[in-house]
Amino acid sequence: MIQGQSRVLVVTPGFHGYGASIGRALERRGFDVEVYVYDAVPTAEKAWNKVRYELPARLRSSEGELSGERATRRAIGRLHEAHPDLVLTIRGDILGYEYWQEAASSGRHSVLWLYDELRRMRFDVDQLSGFTAIASYSALDTAAMRRRGIPAQHLPNGFDPMIAPEGSWATEPITFIGARYPGREQALQHLADHGVPVMAYGRFWSRHPMDRLRTWRLTSPSFPSGRDTTLAQAYGIMRDSAGTLNIHRDQDGFTMRTFEACGVGAVQIIDRDDVADLYDPGTEVLVYHDLAELEEMCRRVLVDQSRMRDLRQQARRRTLAEHTVDSRVPVIEEMW
Repeated sequence: MIQGQSRVLVVTPGFHGYGASIGRALERRGFDVEVYVYDAVPTAEKAWNKVRYELPARLRSSEGELSGERATRRAIGRLHEAHPDLVLTIRGDILGYEYWQEAASSGRHSVLWLYDELRRMRFDVDQLSGFTAIASYSALDTAAMRRRGIPAQHLPNGFDPMIAPEGSWATEPITFIGARYPGREQALQHLADHGVPVMAYGRFWSRHPMDRLRTWRLTSPSFPSGRDTTLAQAYGIMRDSAGTLNIHRDQDGFTMRTFEACGVGAVQIIDRDDVADLYDPGTEVLVYHDLAELEEMCRRVLVDQSRMRDLRQQARRRTLAEHTVDSRVPVIEEMW
């Protein structure tokens, strides 16, 4: 572990400002921190990426890409300019091999923190482990890397309590904030079809013409939906709504939403029993197993407000005690 006024460069995607939250937590530990967003690009280049990568990918029903070569060059340039002692890279899967070499050069100490499963990223972790220590939000990926001789650390996501919830939002619906995947849409549609008030937020749900254009689609779901939100607005929506859904895909790591919903005192309705490793089902979160149980659970949430107030308070108390970004930073320090 390196202490004192070491200079840290956090190299991160812009995704909801999570890298900035980690940077602030490092500052509170006494580090001199700069946050560099590796996928922030000029408007003209962003338009080019949409035409060159996203549209062809959608036509092929595959994932869109940013230009990794440009992102790598810019990130290496920032390393040269910042002269950090320590480098923390968040995700970083579009960054090329040359970046990882440079991040570990000149006596620097480098850590990579992954908040997605390896199967969805383009990493040769055996190669990268020679340059950077690796932490993952995925317990299964962590165990797999260790079996291959990589001393990876399991490091879950965390809540940033320094972000104040914004806005005043409807208290009636069950909400969902996030990407539009088939399982999520099926769950929301089931609830709507059975008379449970729901509201989904995000560009892929939104009926706004600009959101339809930027997501290359013609249709929107039949139930109520809203546009993208800031993270602070998402905090407010979850806090104010009757309950908020946390629906995973084929993930074994827990999304940031797991900690954010509990952290703002929301009623979190989640689809995974193993959340018990983090929160107590029934008193801090609610766990469902199929759509019929989800519907029944949402109806109980809507009518049993006294019990839900207790759950909200206990979920927030547990999060602030154990699951903040600040509570994760010491693991990064030990890895440096």
